[in-house]
Amino acid sequence: MPWKLASLGTLLAASLLAGCSSTSTESATDPVTTTDTGHSRCEAKAAEFTIGKKASPELLEQARVRAGAQNARILKPNDMVTLEYRSDRLNLNTDDKLVITRVNCG
Repeated sequence: MPWKLASLGTLLAASLLAGCSSTSTESATDPVTTTDTGHSRCEAKAAEFTIGKKASPELLEQARVRAGAQNARILKPNDMVTLEYRSDRLNLNTDDKLVITRVNCG
């Protein structure tokens, strides 16, 4: 009986690993790097001009365009955020008075 369980475990492990392998011959480009609209990854350095300024929708849009980001958001100190990383998203982090303290992508 233990031999059957060990064989079954080995078979299960092999099938799981086989499911993880890739036999695709697609190009090796990163799909997040370039999108259909031609934008590339976010460049936070290009949006550092916002640090020390009061956050506003207009400033957010200017920063998004300069950083080459697909989208952008203003994050207040106690805002809840999701944990997924998006290389095409610009984050403007603010203090309690909505003054931008940090710029990052993700």
